[in-house]
Formats: sequence, structure tokens, C-alpha cells
Amino acid sequence: MDLTLFDLDGTLIPQDSDHAFGAYMVEIGWADGAAWAARNDEFYAQYQRGELDLDEYVEFATSVWRARPLAEAEAARAEFMSRIVAPMLRDNARALVQRHLDAGDLVVVVTATNEFVTAPIAQAFGIDHLIAVQLERDATGAFTGRVRGTPSFQAGKIVRVNEWLAAQGRRWEDFERVHFYSDSMNDLPLLERVSHPVATNPTAALETLARERGWPILKLFE
Repeated sequence: MDLTLFDLDGTLIPQDSDHAFGAYMVEIGWADGAAWAARNDEFYAQYQRGELDLDEYVEFATSVWRARPLAEAEAARAEFMSRIVAPMLRDNARALVQRHLDAGDLVVVVTATNEFVTAPIAQAFGIDHLIAVQLERDATGAFTGRVRGTPSFQAGKIVRVNEWLAAQGRRWEDFERVHFYSDSMNDLPLLERVSHPVATNPTAALETLARERGWPILKLFE
């Protein structure tokens, strides 16, 4: 059995789901229009530069929905999936995932976006296993705006994969091949850890590095 890891945003879908969910919060009137959208854009630019303070971003990004009744937030998420995410689910990305599933691989989404936004997207690809940024809840079950545990971001993705494997009773060495598909230099630690890195829809910086190192380059959205 091989282990196959997929980044999500920019890799399996052509946009950033966290940023898009924020834009959707503005669209439905839950967030404060242009000012909030500009801050959302600023955080996304920081992510692209590898400078994002994830704790600060999670507090900001969840602020517009976490105080609402959970059923209301989940209904908004379902509409977001239907209207915004569904058109992002491209046939060639689905086919790539399905090839690994059909081969009997253990397939996991490993994303720096939080679990609330990404759980239904992983499910839409038929992927049962998700490693995402975990959101802390208080004693009443309400989201606090803080991250729980190690965030699956940059080198934290390796930590979280290690924790997930241990929980499954597995080790890296149990797999003949470990694939990781990613578009981002933020994922360089995990790309360097696996046996089969694939630069997928890569940024210019990652594409240059992939060519230098002889890594496969896959472009799903051209």
C-alpha cells in the first residue's frame, strides 16, 4: 500500500477555500463589506509570501460565523459548497484522486485550512481522511477562534501526519511510496519528507525548485 497525501487549496481545487469562504461571508452579509474583504485579501497575500500568522488568521476568519448557532453556520457552509466550491471540483482532479483510491492507496487531504471549511470538500472528492487545522471549542462546544494542537501548516504538516499515522497504528516505513501533491512553497517541508513529491499547479517559486530537483510537475487547471 502507498500513502498519498494531497494539499487542497491550489492543488485539488483552483482557488483557496479559506479565502473564498471569507469572500462568501461578505457576500451573504455576515462580514463587514469592503473593510473585511480587504483584510481577508491581506491575510491571503501573507500566506502566499510564507509570512502568515496562522493563529491571527484563524481568529479573524472564524469571527464572522463562530458566534452564530452551529446549524446556521453549517447551512451557510452547505450553500457555499453548492454555489462556490462545486464549480471548482474539476474532472481531472477528481480522476487523479480516484486513481490513487482505485490503486488501494491510503489517501489523505493535508491542508492548512480549518476543518470546518474543508471537511465537506474532502468528502466531495471521496477522501475519508482529513488532516486540517483543528478549531478549539469551549466547554459548551462553541468555537473559540483559537487553534487546537499543532496547526497543519508548513512544518506542522509533518507533525500532524506523524500524529495521524501513530493514531492509525502506522509508520512512514510501512509504505513503499509516499506521494505528496502540493502547489505551494509553504509545503516544502512535507514535499522534502516524502519519497514522491509532485509539484501540482505550482507557484513560480515551487516550479523553479521542482525543475532544479527533478520533481514531477503536474498542471491540472490549464
